[in-house]
Amino acid sequence: MFLYMFWAFFIGLVIMGLYLCWKISVTDLRRRIIPDAYLFPLLIIGLLIVTFFPWPISTTAAVVGMTCGYVMSATIGVIFDHVLAHKTPRPESPIGMGDIKLIAVGGLWLGPMGLAIALVWTCVFGMLWAYRKKQKFIPFAPFFIFGGILAWLAVAFLL
Repeated sequence: MFLYMFWAFFIGLVIMGLYLCWKISVTDLRRRIIPDAYLFPLLIIGLLIVTFFPWPISTTAAVVGMTCGYVMSATIGVIFDHVLAHKTPRPESPIGMGDIKLIAVGGLWLGPMGLAIALVWTCVFGMLWAYRKKQKFIPFAPFFIFGGILAWLAVAFLL
């Protein structure tokens, strides 16, 4: 009985995580914002899953992936802000804090190797979408979440 409850709770957490990813993607597509109301529950669910359930990523790798994702994306965001500040009087940052926090949460769920794979897929899909739509701004979250799912499949079944 306990084993069934354990797996039911695990599957429920994964489904809630996928639902939150869906909400993040739709919100980023429509409003170009990633709300913390969806990111923080996704972070808590990721911590619960990585810590207490069988997951292909160890807890240590998850924390390292989260830290690397946050530091890397925040550094890139600061560099872009600094470079753009010298070119235009009021620049719009190409990477927002929601994107930075989403990369950190993705690092928690995927680990450092999975995060690298997800970012490569994100760039490929984002460039293809931008080329096809001829748009200046690209919603980051849908491509990152799709790349993250592909990266999780690669980490779980191939690596």
